[in-house]
Amino acid sequence: MTALAIYDMDRTITRRGTYTGFLFHVALRRSPWRLLLAPVALLVMAAYACRLIDRSRLKEINQRLLTGGHIPSAELAPLARGFAARTVATNIYPGALRQMAADRESGHRLIMATASYRIYVTAIAEALGMDEVIATDSFCLPDGRIQARIDGENCYGPAKLRKIQAWLATQGLDRPDCTVRFYSDHVSDAPVLDWADVPIAVNPSPKLRRMARGHGWLIVDWSR
Repeated sequence: MTALAIYDMDRTITRRGTYTGFLFHVALRRSPWRLLLAPVALLVMAAYACRLIDRSRLKEINQRLLTGGHIPSAELAPLARGFAARTVATNIYPGALRQMAADRESGHRLIMATASYRIYVTAIAEALGMDEVIATDSFCLPDGRIQARIDGENCYGPAKLRKIQAWLATQGLDRPDCTVRFYSDHVSDAPVLDWADVPIAVNPSPKLRRMARGHGWLIVDWSR
């Protein structure tokens, strides 16, 4: 039996979301003038809130605004590592670190499954000693430039479960042969929580807290 401990990242492991912080990190170090476009990014977020665009389009537009339409991977990699180092140093719940250590000690394979971009999540996961990353992928051009465009599905909601299931297939793992613990703070992860053997609502949003109580899921608070 393969034991898997799957963790959402933003506001589950981290205190704050990372996506916007990453975009500003890149803009500040690569093209500071792009920070002048921040008000436009706020308008894009308002369009998402009004359901004029979906979450994937929101991410693509704001990435284009703050980092440009494309960026060479060789230039992006050190920026991602720098952001990851700052995130691990300042934005991780101690309770998350303790739980990861406990899961690792008990023989679990540690997986990060997040809607955030793989281009920086991988560096965070490596710094935390995680084994695998399931995340939102960016489209890469043949010359190595990373485009402000999502490759495949945004790893959010039901798509996150599909990506986890696809990853299991690539590993040659059958679901009945696995025990799965899943940690998340947000109700959008309900499909994965319902699928897991041990669903755990971490620092849950009010809606997830109500859902967790109704389903009898474990509730923990790493923010204290």
